[in-house]
Amino acid sequence: MNREVTLPLIVDDHGALQVAAADVSKLLRTVGARWVRLVEAGEDLDEDTVAALAIELAKLADRIDVACIAHSSGGAS
Repeated sequence: MNREVTLPLIVDDHGALQVAAADVSKLLRTVGARWVRLVEAGEDLDEDTVAALAIELAKLADRIDVACIAHSSGGAS
């Protein structure tokens, strides 16, 4: 099952971003990495599931980064 997630950018009336995208991206990547470390430490978690979730969080973080880069360079309205 492959589902797409659409993330609207939160901007003010002047087009300025209102969410620190770098912080959100970092949080998503940190959560995924932490789950992977728990598996490596021997926690009773399904390794394949954790890996798949960590990958999806990283992809989402990448999409946020790309959307924000496009926005800041005038590529999004």
